[in-house]
Order: sequence, then structure tokens, then C-alpha cells
Amino acid sequence: MPFNSREYEWSDLSVAVGNRDITGIRGINYKDSIEAEPLYAKGRYPHSIQTGNVAYDGEITMLQSEYEALVQAGGGSVTKLRNLTVVVSYGNPSNGDSVITDILTGVQITEAAKQINQNDKFMEITLPFLATGLKNQAR
Repeated sequence: MPFNSREYEWSDLSVAVGNRDITGIRGINYKDSIEAEPLYAKGRYPHSIQTGNVAYDGEITMLQSEYEALVQAGGGSVTKLRNLTVVVSYGNPSNGDSVITDILTGVQITEAAKQINQNDKFMEITLPFLATGLKNQAR
């Protein structure tokens, strides 16, 4: 039985923001985290780890043309867009890959800044966001 050691690569990535396929995607990162702290009682060693709130956040980096399309959808500002769904899919079925899809829900872009410098050939914009949910390997 042959062993497939092929890893997902950039060309296997597909990202949709609010049902819009982002073809000018340049990067994405997202994470879930949980507040945690050791619980101390008798002695100097922790007795357990106590947990608190869960958070979801990340950044999406795209070309200016994609950003401008989102600005129009947001009525002049991407920070006005509420409850976006971001779908991130990895894999290319034509290569025999199984497709893995992560879904971020309740996404709110928290800031938007433009910057371009002398001799830049294009503008790249990074949009930080918060989310209310993340389903890894959603089906």
C-alpha cells in the first residue's frame, strides 16, 4: 500500500469571507485560546489548572482590491461588517487530497489600516479579527 506524505500547500488553500471567495488572499492565521492559571493551595506546587473564558482571533491578509470590495460590502468600512463567516479549506481533491475545512463564525474585523511605500508593486492589507466560534475540521 503506497504511503502519501504530501502536505497541504499554499495553492491548496481556499478562503471565503461572507460568502465571497478571496482570490487575493496573501495570508491567514487564526487560533482558539483559553484563559488558564494554576491553582495553588497547601505546598508550593499547583494542585490543578483552572480555566476561564475561551477566545477566537486572527488576521487575514489580502490585496487592496479584495479589501476595497469588502469596504463596499460594509458600507464604507470593514469594521461595520458584523457576524461574518470565514471558511478556510485546505486540500485539492484532484491531487487525491481529502479537503479539511475550518469555519470561523461571528467574525468581526477590529481594525483596518492601509500602507504603501515607495517602490511597492501592490498594497497588502492585514485585517485583525475576533470571532465567536471556530469549528476545526467542520463537516
